[in-house]
Amino acid sequence: MKQKLLIVNRGEIAIRIIRSAHKLEMSALVFQSDKEPDALYLQYADEIIPAKDGGNDKSIFLDIPRIIQLALEHKVNLIHPGYGFLSENPEFAALCAENGINFIGPSAALIKEMGLKTVAKSMAVKAGLPLVPGSDGPVTNAKAAREFAEKIGFPIILKASAGGGGRGMRIVENPESIERNFKSASDEALAAFGNGDMFIEKYLQNPKHIEFQILGDKHGNVIHLGERECSLQRKHQKIIEEAPSASLTTEKRNEMGDMAIRFAKSIGYFSVGTIEFIMNEDGSYYFMEMNTRIQVEHPVTEMITGVDLIDWQIRVALDQHLTLRQDDIKINGWAIECRVNTEDPQNRFSPQTGFIDKIHFPQNSYTRIETGVVSGSVVTPYFDSMIAKIIVHGKDRGDAIEKTLAALYEFSLIGLKTTVPFCRIVLQHPEFVNAKYTTRWVDQVFTPEMLENEDDEMIGALAATIMYASEYLQLSSDLPTYKHDSLNVWVLNKRLNY
Repeated sequence: MKQKLLIVNRGEIAIRIIRSAHKLEMSALVFQSDKEPDALYLQYADEIIPAKDGGNDKSIFLDIPRIIQLALEHKVNLIHPGYGFLSENPEFAALCAENGINFIGPSAALIKEMGLKTVAKSMAVKAGLPLVPGSDGPVTNAKAAREFAEKIGFPIILKASAGGGGRGMRIVENPESIERNFKSASDEALAAFGNGDMFIEKYLQNPKHIEFQILGDKHGNVIHLGERECSLQRKHQKIIEEAPSASLTTEKRNEMGDMAIRFAKSIGYFSVGTIEFIMNEDGSYYFMEMNTRIQVEHPVTEMITGVDLIDWQIRVALDQHLTLRQDDIKINGWAIECRVNTEDPQNRFSPQTGFIDKIHFPQNSYTRIETGVVSGSVVTPYFDSMIAKIIVHGKDRGDAIEKTLAALYEFSLIGLKTTVPFCRIVLQHPEFVNAKYTTRWVDQVFTPEMLENEDDEMIGALAATIMYASEYLQLSSDLPTYKHDSLNVWVLNKRLNY
């Protein structure tokens, strides 16, 4: 009988994992949430488990006891958490093991150690990795935080000890604002992770975010698959990623890659993982954290190496030996990923919910689309606002930027605002083109006015007219796309005469 793999996630990552499960001749099972009963990923699964969570505040994807119960009832062999809460929850990984279910990821102990940032940093120091000056352990209150911050100097950054994804994180510029920021960060961390402990780091003013993709098996073999640059962020969350990074020389890439492998081996790491570094303007770099899961941006690494990371993640969980060696990993070209979030970049990236009337993705040999929506899908307030990823491969960085812009102009969505116009602005900005952008780009450079256009109202009216005409005249759905920085609309083919 086929092994049963339960995917305890949704959206595009569920579809991505289903593809790998089928490649390995496994049956893919998914949950159907009452909060998203017609989701696209359900169409790809071999078996759907009704979650019946409509009357609960807690989504099935957060309800660990119920997940385990349903997994046992359906005789599940393996569980893949995707990314997010469950992928970095040591209690969930431990419960899977206790119930004879193979958790696709590292051990519960490794997840716990790397999830506690102060513990991870202590282990990194033992492995010889450099650290940004900061507290040795959790800081228990605002007074202690202020005393420590005054020793290392402002600005500082408060981070949740058990955090990730930008939650429980605050930049503090001066002593007067530390008490307010400490309380809000700690409260946010407690709500998100069940742990309000905070630690402090010296805040680097204009750093770059560089991460190395790690792959290891349970037999001591570990390799890296190069780096990704993830410096383009808003609210401490990534929105555009590229691989490799234009900020690294070959020498520095080898140095940092060897360091990442040394750290992974020192802690006995297996599965996929990411060693994250922060790089200062002078080229110095420091260990930041390790993520013990598949990353949202993993496709850019797959595009330039040809290695199927989720396929290997599953194989490692099945105790297979890693057959790839470091010399086998070759970097081929350049890849850029743009996250398509239903957010309004002109209004502090506020989430957008509602119907997607029509969506069209670029289709060509150099573009990979990962999405969990189609025309007619509903974007609910219950889940993350990312609905798709547009990943483009080019022969070099300039070619990748040019092709990514072309792909973004081919993209069209009517019904909700997205981050695509923002991505187009970024990719044409001199600081991105010249690889000078940092994690502060959105805060320091971007303004909502960059997306404004005095013709917006006219274009909106044109969009409504064309949609009406298209339906009335039953036009073909493959009409050409009108390219505009604020809105893509379907336009009438010039052959139409009415």
